[in-house]
Amino acid sequence: MEEEEAPGDGEVETPSTAENYAAEAMAADMDPWIVFDSRRTPRSEFDGWLETNRPSQVYRFGDKEGRLSPVGWIAVLGPDHCPSGVDVEGLQESWEKLLSSCRPVTFHTIRELALNHGVLSGKWLMHLDSGFKLDHAWECVARAALEGKISSVKVSPFDPKGEIKQVICAYNQDFTDEGDVVRLDSVIRATGVKCPLSYKPDVYTYLGIYRNNRWKLCPTIYESKFDLECVPRRSHIINKVTNLEVT
Repeated sequence: MEEEEAPGDGEVETPSTAENYAAEAMAADMDPWIVFDSRRTPRSEFDGWLETNRPSQVYRFGDKEGRLSPVGWIAVLGPDHCPSGVDVEGLQESWEKLLSSCRPVTFHTIRELALNHGVLSGKWLMHLDSGFKLDHAWECVARAALEGKISSVKVSPFDPKGEIKQVICAYNQDFTDEGDVVRLDSVIRATGVKCPLSYKPDVYTYLGIYRNNRWKLCPTIYESKFDLECVPRRSHIINKVTNLEVT
């Protein structure tokens, strides 16, 4: 779907793939969203909203008869959600200057751009097959957002002609704050979600850096696997930039 992990072992890289993912993401962002804004909508309406908008039942491109409109994302905004005024235009201008210079494109140069322009948010990604498990995981993190434990969450609608999996994104404010990234993982795990997670800074999304990109950058910088054998159960989080275990 729109938010992608790094290519798997043995995956063939094609030059146009990253650009295709970026175009799909832009199209989804521009199409109408289904949003529950807990800052404005009574909590008593949430259960009905959740039932009406199960992600496995909401179609990305509507229907052929035109009775249903396309849907870009389904989202829940927490009570303390505050959109950050990021300088995306300045970020992209600096990105073009970087590309025209002789400097290498690395995680560290992109981190520098993000810090300079205040583009620090990021998200844990959950890729799940469409169906009950997806809907259940979505309900878990959506309720955590409603309760103010996560600032915002979103999920991709079902696309019968696209990827089999749908993606859930749970956001935090600062990808450079490793403690906050780990905290958000623990919040997600506390809701009962046990699937593998990967973490992507929004700066990569704004710059159109997806898997199979020309710079061979991995667009996710952490991965989390839940250990069911460990007592107490916990996540093993790897920093993919340093290849060191965080937890």
